[in-house]
Amino acid sequence: MVHESVIIVDAANVVGATPDGWWRDRRAATTRLRDRLAHLTHTGLPDWPHPPPVRVVLVTEGRARGVASSDTVTVEEATGSGDDHIVDLVAAGTVPALVVTSDRELRRRVHAAGGHTTGAAALRHPPPADGTECSRHDTR
Repeated sequence: MVHESVIIVDAANVVGATPDGWWRDRRAATTRLRDRLAHLTHTGLPDWPHPPPVRVVLVTEGRARGVASSDTVTVEEATGSGDDHIVDLVAAGTVPALVVTSDRELRRRVHAAGGHTTGAAALRHPPPADGTECSRHDTR
């Protein structure tokens, strides 16, 4: 399958954005996130202008390590900082990259590396049922 773009998800930031008890078992919370991301390969995000299929990468760090990749989501374990790993992925990429994070400093670094960002809320809101576009990502 040829991917025209990549969506990279900051697992620590996205998991931490929802107070659902994730702190009791970070690996389990990250596994649930991975499973919720499965559809993105075929749907993308509502206002990301690059059509599916997209490659989906979930970057883990710390106690969230050990989550396996699925058929549709590649899990990459950062050996150090997850933010550094994400910036490295964007900088080394050959296709447009959208990073899902609400971390302001990471967003700044991703933009400097040539990537785009959207907040964690983009994963909590399904696409509009009427087919209209919404504008949640920042293409600076």
